[in-house]
Amino acid sequence: MSSRRTAKISQAVLESVSSTILFELKDPRVKNVTVLRAEVSADLRHAKIYVSVMGDERTQALSLRGLNSAKGFLQSKVADRLQTRYTPVLQFVLDQGVKRSIETSQLLRETLNDEIEDETNDAEESDPATTESVEDEFG
Repeated sequence: MSSRRTAKISQAVLESVSSTILFELKDPRVKNVTVLRAEVSADLRHAKIYVSVMGDERTQALSLRGLNSAKGFLQSKVADRLQTRYTPVLQFVLDQGVKRSIETSQLLRETLNDEIEDETNDAEESDPATTESVEDEFG
């Protein structure tokens, strides 16, 4: 089987699952869920759906439990869309990549702010005579 066909089926599974979660799933446990990617096995019998859930660990676990209980409904929607001999069995995996990137950018932002504060403090602690002469030259 070609990898192109597998990629197209992965994309179809991704679109079907994400639109079903967004518009048709009524489970109150499933909220703030973003479907990131789908990987379908070569024999088209299994599909890993990588999701990101905004919130704390409890909210993430609750949303995953809701997704797993709605797995049959989601698989039926995928079956309607694909119309292949076998419908992939869905497995939901929590992807921590988005959460890690947010944490990393926050750490970088804090580090840059600390460096700016250090430079400002160093400039204020520098020789006042030098500061006065610079002010005299420029205004």
